[in-house]
Amino acid sequence: MINRETVEERLSKVIYPNFKKNIMEFGFVKEISIEDEKITIKLDIPSADPRIKAQLEDEIRKRVAPKEDMVVEVQITQPKVQKETSSQGKNVLPNIQNFVMVSSGKGGVGKSTTTVNLAIALAQQGKRVGLLDADVYGPNIPRMMGIEGVQPVFLGKNIKPIMAHNIQVMSIGSLVERGASLIWKGAMVTQAIEQMLEDILWDKLDVLLFDMPPGTGDAQLALAQSLPVTAGVCVTTPQKVALDDAIRSMDMFQNLKIPIAGVVENMSGFICPESGKEYAIFGKGTTAPLVENFKTQLLGEIPIEPAIREGGDNGQPISVVAPNCETAKRYQEVANKLWDFLIKVNAEGGVDNESIQPTIF
Repeated sequence: MINRETVEERLSKVIYPNFKKNIMEFGFVKEISIEDEKITIKLDIPSADPRIKAQLEDEIRKRVAPKEDMVVEVQITQPKVQKETSSQGKNVLPNIQNFVMVSSGKGGVGKSTTTVNLAIALAQQGKRVGLLDADVYGPNIPRMMGIEGVQPVFLGKNIKPIMAHNIQVMSIGSLVERGASLIWKGAMVTQAIEQMLEDILWDKLDVLLFDMPPGTGDAQLALAQSLPVTAGVCVTTPQKVALDDAIRSMDMFQNLKIPIAGVVENMSGFICPESGKEYAIFGKGTTAPLVENFKTQLLGEIPIEPAIREGGDNGQPISVVAPNCETAKRYQEVANKLWDFLIKVNAEGGVDNESIQPTIF
């Protein structure tokens, strides 16, 4: 007779539609019971799309007992379909005009540094800006924004964002003990993202930037299902190994039907602090094929210089302490291009419902 371990092993072969992780890794399987000649499997999935449910039911039945003469009953719980027909109706944060997801295919490419300085550049241009640190496993925003150890104000179950550099900021790092590890499964990450979206008392904002975890997974899916994401920004470096992963990040934007604002090429060159000369230590022009293949734009090329690292470590980003330096000027250029893109998206009718409900592509 088939046992639980065998069922779990076979379920690990069932990939969640449009993603590379299986339903066991996501934590969607809630219960497995085996009685006589019947196997019952209960799942809780984040998509309300009936096609996702049908595809999973069919795949699970094929995988679980292909040879055994047993009945496989699949019970899938989905979120209730919202009655609203517009993306604004599904927006849980109607006082925020634009939502921008800043992602990277891999860690270590300077995504958080880029997000922080982009937020500051937008604020310096007079925009009302919010910054949500959705990188639950590595929340670096508190240190970079100079609010490490600062506790947010709680109003009942709600939380007021922390103000820093004229930006409203919230991070999971402000809610847990410094250095504490978050050993969370996928479903817990999804719940944390949804909880932060619902419980934070944002003031009226022109744009809310999300610093996402590296890769393409639970946090990205949770955010895309909760909000009409106006634009996605991909951060990469010129090395080919980084660009390989950046392709996956861009593909994720396309699959979730998030408009791609463009690519930020970080560490595009090294600016010598003595001579001011820039050296292309990681290559030059390598991002061009990525931009061309996804029919988007290069938002900017951000160089390496010691002041960027020092600013991030000390909570004084380079765009704040040296707004007239070359790097800060390039962040301003990125902000200008991003804002122009947001205006274009909204002028063309905004983001449709498919942007927040992944389907079978």
